[in-house]
Amino acid sequence: MSSTILRIGRLREILPVAAGDSILITDLTDIRYLTGFTGSNGWLLVTDSTVRLITDGRYVEQARSQTDVDVVEARTVAEMVTELNRDRSTRLMFQSGQVSVDLFDRLKSVTDQLLPIGSRLADLRRAKDPTELAAIERAVRCADLALADVCPSIDDSMTEKGVRDELEYRMRRHGADGPSYDTIVASGPVNSARPHHRPSSRRLEEGDLIVIDVGALVDGYHSDLTRTFALGGCSDELRERYEIVRESQRQGVNAVRAGIRTRDIDQICRGVFRSHDLEDDFVHGTGHGVGLVIHEEPFLGPTSTATLSAGDVVTVEPGLYRVGLGGVRIEDLLAVNETGSRVLSTFPKDLICLPSRPTI
Repeated sequence: MSSTILRIGRLREILPVAAGDSILITDLTDIRYLTGFTGSNGWLLVTDSTVRLITDGRYVEQARSQTDVDVVEARTVAEMVTELNRDRSTRLMFQSGQVSVDLFDRLKSVTDQLLPIGSRLADLRRAKDPTELAAIERAVRCADLALADVCPSIDDSMTEKGVRDELEYRMRRHGADGPSYDTIVASGPVNSARPHHRPSSRRLEEGDLIVIDVGALVDGYHSDLTRTFALGGCSDELRERYEIVRESQRQGVNAVRAGIRTRDIDQICRGVFRSHDLEDDFVHGTGHGVGLVIHEEPFLGPTSTATLSAGDVVTVEPGLYRVGLGGVRIEDLLAVNETGSRVLSTFPKDLICLPSRPTI
């Protein structure tokens, strides 16, 4: 049985479709998950007995080669709406977060009742099947290998942008389709204290902490890895903060298992910082799910309401940040299973002191 049939079946289980009901999927990530279609334009219409992918002429042949569902051509939004009217729905379920006010008004003409379905499909995508997990593991491997390749060459002749470019080139050489997100290379007492710093032309300097957050994309699936390095050694204070982050991350990783509340993992990591009076320097959540989207359910934060289940793939990435001193973050990607979890990342987590260039 194809993955499309299985996934459409699961969709119909979580969103029961009676005769006269339809589900309109407009989120392209969800369409890819359900059908395999990777084009940049399309709607998926699911009824109790049919599945139709509506797309424009650029993608009709691609869709027919990628999917097991009926493919219908519609060149404009107006034609797509007309196609919905072919089997007028008594009740049309739609993704409210993906529908503009203009499209909402158009949809009123094709049904007696519009019913928003919220984030139900994000929940559907949480449990990764073996094919998905294999793609994520290949993406993890690409990032691990790229970082191992580039790490020995990092010195004070390089800029943040130069390190980023080398990492992204190496990931592709190892089989990635590209970077999973904008690669972060953040150095020094200011930039490394910005969790999502964009690489700049700043040249690396002796004594810097360098936060590298890198992920690869393989077959649409993401990976996520962060390590922190010291260039030519670092101060005792920075080294102490590194060890505190490492302990926080170790305890968080050890807690990941099916049945635990995600906010409890966040509190475990945050508790280590609290014991050192450093909780205020932890400015983001502990982690998030990873799959076809780099940040997806379940989220691991202080207000999260999810409980981990077998099949989840999540990050654990606590960090400490203080502008003027620097930042530290350590992140692994883990696959949750029935007996606990498995760390997918393999790059070492010791504080690696990158050698300075010799001076004459």
